[in-house]
Amino acid sequence: MAFRTLDSLEARGKRVLLRADLNVPMHDGVITDTTRLERVAPTIRELSEKGARVIVLSHFDRPKGKVVPAMSLRPIAAKLGEVLDAPVAFVADCVGPEVASAVAELKDGGILVLENTRFHAGEEANDAEFAKALAANGDVFVNDAFSAAHRAHASTEGVAHALSSFSGRLMEAELSALSAALENPERPVGAVIGGSKISTKLDLIGNVLAKVDVLFITGAMANTFLAAEGVSVGKSLQEQDMHATAREISARAKDAGCEIVLPVDAVVAREFKAGAASEVCPVDAVPADTMILDAGPQTVELIKQRLAGLKTLVWNGPLGAFEIAPFDKATVAVAQEAARLTELGQLRTVAGGGDTVSALRHAGAADKMSYVSTAGGAFLEWLEGKVLPGIEVLRVTGQELGLS
Repeated sequence: MAFRTLDSLEARGKRVLLRADLNVPMHDGVITDTTRLERVAPTIRELSEKGARVIVLSHFDRPKGKVVPAMSLRPIAAKLGEVLDAPVAFVADCVGPEVASAVAELKDGGILVLENTRFHAGEEANDAEFAKALAANGDVFVNDAFSAAHRAHASTEGVAHALSSFSGRLMEAELSALSAALENPERPVGAVIGGSKISTKLDLIGNVLAKVDVLFITGAMANTFLAAEGVSVGKSLQEQDMHATAREISARAKDAGCEIVLPVDAVVAREFKAGAASEVCPVDAVPADTMILDAGPQTVELIKQRLAGLKTLVWNGPLGAFEIAPFDKATVAVAQEAARLTELGQLRTVAGGGDTVSALRHAGAADKMSYVSTAGGAFLEWLEGKVLPGIEVLRVTGQELGLS
């Protein structure tokens, strides 16, 4: 894959329209996690230091095309200034004469955050006129919001048709990591795919089957595969209507030369609550009045042994109900082993998805993986093999590569 990056952008003196993801979590008006601001900071700093006039676009929450004061980017712009340790200006709109005036006053190296793009209905509608109005404030466009790249919105896709477009450093890192994990990986490749329902990850599993050598199916999803094979899983969460699909997936995996690894033992309990009495049993001996809430120690050892033979691992989904002790043990143990192998340089690990990021942080392993994506939906759609509109417009054309 070839994408235009900041390496090919002569930024000095240019108005750089930068699409960032400033959609940070807030509670009672207070930002509770600055991770997304910290991740976009390197791109902003580089552009500023190169003398660009940096004009930041982002959405926040879901105002549905109306001005909602509680969803303003003003306080987030202030926090961004703290993260950057640099002055960050703000203007209370993202198009129009007030914005044009603020942009005109911006000096080389200056940073300006525009108001929530979703205050305008044209953003989510990818309205051509709105995209044109956004583009009027820039000379070039830089997209550093992979997390919003699966949406064909005006500020992620529309504006890229009006301006020369480049990927920011965060976008570049994300694309490089995902490409190394699935497009051109070092083999053997494994994937941990967990979650509660097969039905929500059919596309993901279908795409991954053809690209990995080993597929570890974990979480409640594994219960459905076990039940489909005739194993009694007691009162465990499983999808009765997906048994035929599970068997079909197993058959497709075999044809593709992909080995599916399911749990061999489980931690079961009669109640789903913190500190609930639990026991370990083989998966084919689950008591009828219990539910599987975590993978057992033999399964953990099996996965750890298999990880030792891999070169690349893609991870999406926990091994059990990790939010509640003691049902977090399998997720923590496998995450820590993957992190250990990564730090030794023996394994490239790429992980993502909301629950996955939380689980890896819980295990103290998130910062030790090769790459952890916070992109959520965009990460999942990439794993599903779908075209991401915000990415396609950044691709280098055959003509640019001298191929046509």
